[in-house]
Amino acid sequence: MKRIGLGFTRLIHGHKTFDHGIYPIEHKELTAGKPIRRLPFADELVIPLQQHKGRASVPIVKVGQEVVRGEPIAVADHFVSVPMHAPATGVIRAIGLAPTAEGPKTQAIFLKVYHAASQQVLYGSACEPEQMNVKDIIQAVQDAGLVGLGGGAFPSHVKMQPPAGRVIHTVLVNGCECEPYLTCDHRIMLEQTENLIRGIRIALRATRAERAIIGVEDNKLDAVSHLRARLPKHLPITVEAVRTKYPQGAEKMLITALLDAEVPAGGLPADVGVAVFNVGTLAQMGELVPRGQGLIERVVTVSGPAVKNPGNFLVPIGTPVRFLLDQVGFKGPLGQVILGGPMMGMAVASLDVPVTKSVSGVVALEPEDPALARRQVYPCIKCGECLRACPVSLNPSMLGELAVAREYGVMAEQFNLDQCFECGCCAFVCPSNIPLTQYFRIAKSINRDARRRDEAKQTQH
Repeated sequence: MKRIGLGFTRLIHGHKTFDHGIYPIEHKELTAGKPIRRLPFADELVIPLQQHKGRASVPIVKVGQEVVRGEPIAVADHFVSVPMHAPATGVIRAIGLAPTAEGPKTQAIFLKVYHAASQQVLYGSACEPEQMNVKDIIQAVQDAGLVGLGGGAFPSHVKMQPPAGRVIHTVLVNGCECEPYLTCDHRIMLEQTENLIRGIRIALRATRAERAIIGVEDNKLDAVSHLRARLPKHLPITVEAVRTKYPQGAEKMLITALLDAEVPAGGLPADVGVAVFNVGTLAQMGELVPRGQGLIERVVTVSGPAVKNPGNFLVPIGTPVRFLLDQVGFKGPLGQVILGGPMMGMAVASLDVPVTKSVSGVVALEPEDPALARRQVYPCIKCGECLRACPVSLNPSMLGELAVAREYGVMAEQFNLDQCFECGCCAFVCPSNIPLTQYFRIAKSINRDARRRDEAKQTQH
């Protein structure tokens, strides 16, 4: 029945999509037409050693050491880890704890910037990916410090090496950018097209995939036509418009929409022969890998009602959010600042938090913004709106009741809590204002802690 419903939806609306989802107000008109601009360097950059999934990087610099822009300052500690590079020429002021958007402080390198320096990238060794073998390409991608720039921050080189027994036949290039306000990927597709195509070619070679498909939501048809006009005819790369709907950019949803395939519960895209990469990641890959350079900056959308001059900016990794907002200007007091988009992003408690590799946007809201209004939470009325919205077909209503009862184990064991990727659709549509996504996030955290305790006990015995 699910496949029949999906086929009917596609027939009615034309462009490919997935079941369920929501339609939040986009607010993309604030920045969609604004080209990428480079901002000045802050006086000090804060480079956390844990900006990615996996093990934290290990510093290889000392306090007082001078570094040049692009020079490695921390190395990967494991295959599922990446190095860090100096985002600017300067001197290491300290290595210590720094605030994060998640709350707990983490180890970071504090780099005092030399403003008088040219800030040219003076580190790197050119190579030719087309002449490299798969192993060397994967190593080069890791050496560049590349991770998923759409927000996931999973090391890109790991995706290029699927688990044993899995074969990648398709590279999916995620250009959906379904979060409200964010337009950095849109601008990358329009302005960094050659780098993007070069990055796709590298990904195809590394994964040995037969083809690549670029998926773009149909609210960015200018990007669709722009990419189609510039794709070399001999390359197995196509561009597909998908329906504008949240969370179309989630990799499982995009796989369903474009390939009519379903990643199994608890599985990976590689299980259905797919590797998914964000357009920003591949654009950086196409620029950095041939030069033998590391990731030191990224495009960030700075937007929201509290921002005077919203836009898309090329921002050095480690730039404090406070400095970024000072550069664009903000209107009066700030109500809340979100890193990422308003649906899945993280509200920051301190503006001293730095921009990391995973930060695609900074959204600033005014104190009187309706999204920040205190709402009375009422009991669930069993309306079923959350079930109709959930893109992975969970039962958020039942999960919510179990969370209130603190039945966290039952949530995971009987109601597939771990399949929730916290997109926020259920909370968005709930007429009782139940903060379902927060409940699920807390429940998963408690379950993770319980598993760690159990593993520790087993190790002791």
